[in-house]
Amino acid sequence: MERTEPGRRERKKAATRQALSRAARELFLDRGFDNVTVAEIADAADTAVSTLFAHFPGGKEALILGHGHERETALAAAVRDRAEGASILQALRDFLATRGPFDPDPDPQARRVADLVVATPALRAYARTLWTGCEDTLTKVIAEESGQDDFSVRLLARYVLEVPDLAGVEADPAAALDAAFVFLRRGWPEFC
Repeated sequence: MERTEPGRRERKKAATRQALSRAARELFLDRGFDNVTVAEIADAADTAVSTLFAHFPGGKEALILGHGHERETALAAAVRDRAEGASILQALRDFLATRGPFDPDPDPQARRVADLVVATPALRAYARTLWTGCEDTLTKVIAEESGQDDFSVRLLARYVLEVPDLAGVEADPAAALDAAFVFLRRGWPEFC
């Protein structure tokens, strides 16, 4: 199948989304999330407020954290494409270890964004919503990969998706992530 390049309109939309995200990130990191309005972001990106909401209906939070679709896709891929012999729980732990406050070697701007999210209640709540919004997809992929399809699979998915919010605010997020997965392995040894 031949891969086609995106058309002019799609490229323009992508450029607008990037300009809005970049402007929001810079303003938020400079002045704090709560001290920036959507009008200021739209102005910095040279767009209208209506354009901002057309691209980011989730508002200010979505400008820095996205819509969640890419997170959902990446989470499912982490389970489906795990290394041979790797357990589902290990694949999920390894995936989370590369995200936000768990990333052991983030670039400086990514670290600042992660710190902003953890320190800002509205961003932290939105991030949690993005994670828990992946529950159906994660439940489905775990069921497909394990051959199990019962309540315990949904329960496992729910607990895994709560880990970023809970462990991400600990003094040592990476250690808290590892501790969380110790408990998950005890509760679901069949996924180890």
